[in-house]
Amino acid sequence: MRKVLVTGSAGFIGYHLCDLLLREGFRVHGFDGMTDYYDVRLKQRRHQMLLQNPNFSATEAMLEDLAAFDAMADAFAPDIIVHLAAQAGVRYSLEAPRAYIEANVVGTFNVMEAARRHGVEHLLMASTSSVYGANTEMPYAETDKADTQLTIYAATKKATEAMGHSYAHLWNLPTTMFRFFTVYGPWGRPDMALYKFVDAILDGRPIDIYNHGEMYRDFTYVTDLVRGIRLLIDTPPVRPEAGEVPEGDSLSPVAPYRIVNIGNSNSVKLLDFVDAIEAAVGRPAIRNYMEMQKGDVPATWADASLLQRLTGYRPQTDVKDGIAAFVTWFRDYYGK
Repeated sequence: MRKVLVTGSAGFIGYHLCDLLLREGFRVHGFDGMTDYYDVRLKQRRHQMLLQNPNFSATEAMLEDLAAFDAMADAFAPDIIVHLAAQAGVRYSLEAPRAYIEANVVGTFNVMEAARRHGVEHLLMASTSSVYGANTEMPYAETDKADTQLTIYAATKKATEAMGHSYAHLWNLPTTMFRFFTVYGPWGRPDMALYKFVDAILDGRPIDIYNHGEMYRDFTYVTDLVRGIRLLIDTPPVRPEAGEVPEGDSLSPVAPYRIVNIGNSNSVKLLDFVDAIEAAVGRPAIRNYMEMQKGDVPATWADASLLQRLTGYRPQTDVKDGIAAFVTWFRDYYGK
């Protein structure tokens, strides 16, 4: 039985990935700091559900706690590491930038050291569409230059991409970085727009719509996302011979390292997103139109053709169907 270490296992994406891996017969160990960035009870509930499976075990500690992380990694001895744990949130990075350096940079370094020490088959690490920053040419492709990050959150994620490349090169460590695009779905994060909008509409409170609704996002349904990760696990990059890289591939010419977008390849206008939420909830929103928030970008849109070329898979859940599934979960979970 192959053993997968998943950091951030009590998180939104981590929970869904662990659930999928367990259903596919992997042995999974989760590692999560259970920080109070949002309601810890939601994280505890996710872990409780995973712990119903005898092939799941978990450690609760911070990534920055090197002794705790190394003791866990040495005891579990993973074949594969999927590193999802991070201090998330574009807007919170304006208030607490140090948390991003400690969790995302120092924590990721600890994960890479454990991967090197254990000689894992494949190290997979989460990045974000935010690394594309001020880029305006869309859809975003992994081969695009991405040097204009607009927040410390995005900057820390770009830093981990660079760190991952160096480890892949130095230690011949197969490494895949995936860039996520606005992930949503059941068991989602309360700081995300969909969660906040549904909660507010059901309570009759106004919702804040930035840039007067002139925003576009490539919304990716969570089960589509984790299916992409699962397939990438079995697609480790190989250092190319003579530095020859296929056209359109983000594979490094000098390392077993690749960056892959995981997105729905469909940029949806924010106002259409709100319309779909209203339809699913069955009542209108009280709309509070606001200026663009500092650090935000007006649009994201993924070119997911590399993911399809590597795995034969492409996310395709329609945003209306995904929103309806989230609203059903939300009503059930909160009894609203």
